[in-house]
Amino acid sequence: MSIFTEKNTILVTCSKGIAPFLREEITALGLPVASELTAGVETKGTLEDAMRINLTVRTGQRVLYHLRSFTARTPDDLYRKMIEIPWEEHFLRDGYICVASSVDNPSVKDTRFANLRGKDAVVDRFYQRFGSRPDSGPQKDQSVIFIYWKADRCSVYLDTSGEPLYRRGYRKIPLAAPMQETLAAAVILASRWKSTENFINPMCGSGTLAIEAALMAAGRDPGGMRGNYGFMHLRGFNRALWRTLKGLAEKRIKTTPGRIIATDRDPRAVEAARDNAAAAGVARLIEFDVCDFADTPVPEGTGVVVLNPEYGERMGNVRHLEDTYRRIGDYFKQRCAGYRGFIFTGNRALAKQVGLRAKTRTPFYNSTIECRLFGYDLYDGSRKHAKRDPGALE
Repeated sequence: MSIFTEKNTILVTCSKGIAPFLREEITALGLPVASELTAGVETKGTLEDAMRINLTVRTGQRVLYHLRSFTARTPDDLYRKMIEIPWEEHFLRDGYICVASSVDNPSVKDTRFANLRGKDAVVDRFYQRFGSRPDSGPQKDQSVIFIYWKADRCSVYLDTSGEPLYRRGYRKIPLAAPMQETLAAAVILASRWKSTENFINPMCGSGTLAIEAALMAAGRDPGGMRGNYGFMHLRGFNRALWRTLKGLAEKRIKTTPGRIIATDRDPRAVEAARDNAAAAGVARLIEFDVCDFADTPVPEGTGVVVLNPEYGERMGNVRHLEDTYRRIGDYFKQRCAGYRGFIFTGNRALAKQVGLRAKTRTPFYNSTIECRLFGYDLYDGSRKHAKRDPGALE
């Protein structure tokens, strides 16, 4: 039976805090959820299902198709077990292979050594059978094997993504400290925004939040822009099926009656955001402008206002930012009545300066920084009552 039609465990990884939203996406694809982990979701399916996940999931990082699990106490044990796997059924003899790993084993001080022993097992098996071997190295642009090794338990996967899924292919100009595309998608999903509503994104930076919202609104699959995945380099890859999957996605493309507005006071940021939106094919759906965040227009109707201000960890001065957060609170109260407001920040002390009581506090991680997405219901009365609640956020 071909690995493209054989069902097995599929592990879709994600950043910490994103798993609940990834779970929703996996369920929406009609796939079962076997377990929700701290940084991933396990499902069961074929490699064809893995192709669909790579194409459509917005919050996942890698799609790992499980091949085999075994006991291994040392790198030599790893070699002996991995050379038993029929790699010739999965990879081309004249291809290129990369081995990556996550290792927590007392016999391995450097994960690169585990990668090396795993790679040796793969190429040695080819050489023993055919007198030739695939090339190998660190690049993840072709066939990728992933090893998860904790204590004496080892699992081996085909990394069907290759490069991580947050690399959509549209962000040509990232600017400083950008939000990853997968995190931006999770933030939007957490806001429960609907494409029939308006999406307002002051402080847009390089435009990632607005672009991810536009992709959702247009029904465009996030993986459709990429021309290369790990599964494309496997034996038996069905290119016609891949074209069919992408064609089905294109039929779902639609426009939205809601407005998407993105602004930044830095003209260079807005120019970069426009270029990135054009690369993503959604420039016509986003209204860009250069202005202070407090001057960002908020149309009549309903929707969400999402800001990702600096929070003093990577850039900016914390004391200087206190005034910015106070002004965000004023903007919410004076301009955004009837909307739902959101602030993504890694500094809860600064969040208190907003002066509004948060209805929701959704935990996320931006790299290693623990963050919160604070959500506020901005009622019509918010415009009339500007009194602060300095102790509202804990």
